[in-house]
Amino acid sequence: MKPLISTVSPLLLASTSRYRKELLARLGVPFEAVAPGTDETPQPGEAPAALAMRLARAKALDVAARHAGRWVLGSDQVAALDGRVLGKPGNRENGLAQLLACSGKAEAFHTAAALVAGRQAFEHLDTTTVTFRALGADEAGRYLDAEPAWDCAGSFKVEGLGISLFEAIDSTDPTALIGLPLIGVRRMLVAAGYRLP
Repeated sequence: MKPLISTVSPLLLASTSRYRKELLARLGVPFEAVAPGTDETPQPGEAPAALAMRLARAKALDVAARHAGRWVLGSDQVAALDGRVLGKPGNRENGLAQLLACSGKAEAFHTAAALVAGRQAFEHLDTTTVTFRALGADEAGRYLDAEPAWDCAGSFKVEGLGISLFEAIDSTDPTALIGLPLIGVRRMLVAAGYRLP
């Protein structure tokens, strides 16, 4: 079936995240980043994976409503420990608390992406499980001093020194943990009519 929306105009990325911009650039698709105005408050009893998918869809739809006839990519990531959502720490104290809570445990990262234009929509959800080594307060503190990750859910940067905190990573897409599942995104872009390698 021929796509109804043109792929000539640059794709719109409904995000201000520098991580998502850097990741999407790897696919070689011309795009522009637009800030969504999405309320990211979880709904009562909402499961972490459902929250990630709802927010990815909401971000894309928010930007699409302001840019008719354009493809818009929205994405969101929700980290969860024992089924409880972990947000971005914002400071060292919260980051240290997150790392110590994750010590010796498995944390799930649900990374969702939604590509929308008009009435057409494609969606993808990736779940990555990160198993942490046993971490003491001194070691976790040294990590945060070396690599402040205040803007990252889970308080680490897997693409940097954060990899040293883990026993294992179980994932089908290593880019998902950084913030945008490029394998799934590429699949959606091709389905929308983009010509990619």
